[in-house]
Amino acid sequence: MPIGGGLSAWSETCTPGRSNACLATCFCGEQSSTRRRKCSTGWSDSILSSEAYRRVRLCNEEGSMKDFFVSYNRADRSWAEWIAWQLEEAGYTTVLQTWDFRPGSNFVLDMQRAATEAERTIAVLSPDYLGARFTQPEWAAAFVQDPTGVEGSLLPVRVQECEPKGLLPQIVYVDLVGLDEAAAKDTLLAGVSRKRAKPIAPPGFPGAVSRSVPERPRFPEALPPVWNVPHHRNPNFTGRESLLADLRAALTSGQPAALAQAISGLGGVGKTQLAVEYAYRHAAEYDVVWWVRAEEPATLAADYATLAGRLDLPEKEAPEQRVVVEAVRRWLGQHKGWLLVFDDAGHPADVHNYLPQGATGHVLITSRNPTWRGVASPLSVQVLERVESVDFLLKRTGQTDERAACDLADVLGDLPLALEQAGAYVEATGMTLAEYLELFQSRRTELWDEEHPPLDYPHTVATTWSLAMERIGQESPASADLLSLCAYLGPDDIPRTLLSEREEHIPKPLSATVTDPLAMNKAVAVLRQYSLIEMTGDALSVHRLVQAVVRDRLPEEARRTWAEAAVRLVNSAFPFHSDDVRTWPQCSRLLPHALAAAGHAEALQVASETTMHLLNQAGLYLHGRAEFAEAKAAFERAPAIGEAAFGPDHPNVAVLVNNLGLVLRDLGHLEGARAAYERALAIFEKAFGTDHPNVATLVNNLGLALKDLGDLEGAQAAYERAL
Repeated sequence: MPIGGGLSAWSETCTPGRSNACLATCFCGEQSSTRRRKCSTGWSDSILSSEAYRRVRLCNEEGSMKDFFVSYNRADRSWAEWIAWQLEEAGYTTVLQTWDFRPGSNFVLDMQRAATEAERTIAVLSPDYLGARFTQPEWAAAFVQDPTGVEGSLLPVRVQECEPKGLLPQIVYVDLVGLDEAAAKDTLLAGVSRKRAKPIAPPGFPGAVSRSVPERPRFPEALPPVWNVPHHRNPNFTGRESLLADLRAALTSGQPAALAQAISGLGGVGKTQLAVEYAYRHAAEYDVVWWVRAEEPATLAADYATLAGRLDLPEKEAPEQRVVVEAVRRWLGQHKGWLLVFDDAGHPADVHNYLPQGATGHVLITSRNPTWRGVASPLSVQVLERVESVDFLLKRTGQTDERAACDLADVLGDLPLALEQAGAYVEATGMTLAEYLELFQSRRTELWDEEHPPLDYPHTVATTWSLAMERIGQESPASADLLSLCAYLGPDDIPRTLLSEREEHIPKPLSATVTDPLAMNKAVAVLRQYSLIEMTGDALSVHRLVQAVVRDRLPEEARRTWAEAAVRLVNSAFPFHSDDVRTWPQCSRLLPHALAAAGHAEALQVASETTMHLLNQAGLYLHGRAEFAEAKAAFERAPAIGEAAFGPDHPNVAVLVNNLGLVLRDLGHLEGARAAYERALAIFEKAFGTDHPNVATLVNNLGLALKDLGDLEGAQAAYERAL
C-alpha cells in the first residue's frame, strides 16, 4: 500500500552491554537518533567467526550504525544509487553494495555487516526484486526484527509496477512509480521520515561527512542529454537477464577488447530489442547514447555524422561527410560516458572505420553475421528458453493458460519475433491462446503452399504475420494498402509527410486516406494493434521481415503497382539539386527510401525512367558527400536501366555514363573514367553534333582523365577542343 505521509516517530534510551540486545546511540551525519536494536546472535554466529562477530558488536556499540541498508536487484541498480544519493544529501547515511562492497572483500561478511550495522532496510521493489531468490533474506531479516512495523525497520520503496506477495503487503510502501524526479524525491524523504524535529538547514559540524561517490547520479527515469534511440522501451521485455548482465560486465570490465560487443543471432531473435533494453536500463550511466542504422553504408555514415550536430562540433557543417565522420570519431575517442549502437550491421568492415580509438566508451553492434572477432567481442543470442517464452506469452496477452502457452511456444520455436506477433494477434482479436494454436496449426500447410518463407526465418514467423495481415485486410483495407506501400520503402523513419504531401503518386483509395489525418490515424492504429508498424514522432517504421512477408503475399500485378507508386513517390520528394549542400538534410533522410524503392522497381522492371532518375539523384548526393563507393553503385545501376528503357545511344544514357566517369575518377579508376567519358562523348556527338556545349563539357572531362593518366598531349588537345 502506498503511503501518504511519514510514519510515527519513536525514541528510546539505549544502554549497551546486554547479551541479547544491543542498545546503541547512533550519531549519523546530521541525523541523531537513539533506538533499541536487536542483535543478530542467531544466524550471524553461524556465519561469522567469534572474533569477526565481536568486531561487529563493538563497532555497533561505538556508535557507527548506519541509517539505511539499501537492498536491491542488480536490474534496479540505477534506482538504488539514486535513492541512496537522495538520502545522503538529506543527511542520512547508507550502506549500498555498489558503493561499499569493495573488490577483495568477503561478500557474505559484507552483507552480514550491512544488515547488522544499518538501523533500517530499504527494499527497492520491482518485478525483478520480487522474483529474485537472493534479495528475500535481506528484507526478511529486517522484517523478523520488527514484524509489527513499529520501529520501521523495513521500508519498501516501489519503483516499478509490481504486487508484493506473502508478508510484504503488510508493510506500507513508498510509491515512486510514475513520479517525476522532484516529486519522487519529496515522496521518498517524506516516507523515510520518522517525524523527528530536524532543522531545515543542517547544523554545523567540525568534520564533514564524506560522500560515497563524487558525482550525483542522474534520476533513473531521465534520458541522457544526447539520445536518439528510435525505439520505445518494450514493456513486455522478458528474460535475457544473463545476457544483459554479461553485456554490462564486459563493457565495464575495463578490458579494451571487451568495450565493443557484437550481438549476433538468427533474424528475429531479439538482437535489436536486447540493445534497446540495455540502452534504457543503463541510460542513467551515459551522457550520450547514439543509435546508428548500419544496414546500408550510406545510412550508417549519415546517422554517425548527424551526431556532430548534437555535439555541436565545429565540423558539423563541413560539406564532405568524411570530415564530419572523422570529427565525431575523434570526439568519441577523447571523451567518456557514451554508448554507440550499430544496428543491423552486415560485416566487420562496414563499421571498422567508425569505431573510435581508445577505451573511452561502449559500443554495441547487432548483426546476423556471427564473425566479429578482431572488431568486437561476439555475444551470441539464441531463442528464448521455454519458461521465458511461456512467461512472455502470458504477460503479453494477460492470459493464464500455461499449457497452451507452452504448446504455442513450441510450435513457434521460441523465436521472440514470432512470440510477439502471436501475442499481439491474440490480444487484438480477443481469442484464447489455445484457439490461436488451433488456427495456426490448421492453416499452416495451406498458407505455406501459397508463399515462401523469408531467408533465415522459420515459417512460423511468416504464418503468424499472414494471419494478422488477413485479418487487417478484412477490418481495414486502407491499413492493408498502407502496409503494402511501406513494404516498398526503407524500413525505418518513413516520414508521414512523404505520404500526405504527394498523394498524386499514391493509388486510390489510399491517396484519400493519407491526406485525411483522422483516416490516416485510424489506418496506423489498426496496424499498431498487431505490432506490424511503429510510430515515432512524425515517422513510421516497419520491420524488414514484415515488409518481406507483405511483398510475398501480394499478387504479381499488385507488386508492380506498389513498387511503381513507391519509386514515383520518393522520386518526387528527392531534391533535384541533390549535390547542393542545402538539400543534404532532406537527401539524407530520403536516401534509404530511394535505394529501397529503386531496387524494387528495378527488379520488377517498372517506372524505368523514374527509377533511373532517382538513382542518378541519389548518386549525385553521395558523390557530393564524398561517399564515392556508394555513389559508384548507384551510377552503375542507372545506365543499365536507361539502356533498357531508351536504348544504348540515348542522350539520357550519356548523362548517366558521364556521372559514372566522375566518380570513377575520384576513386582513382582512371581507365574506367576515360572509357566512360569516351562513350558518353560519342553518344552526345551523334545526338547533338561535334560543336554542342554539352559535347564541350564531356571533352573537358575527358581531358581531366587524360591528364591524370599522364597523357598530357591528349589532355591539351581535349582542353583546346573544349575551348
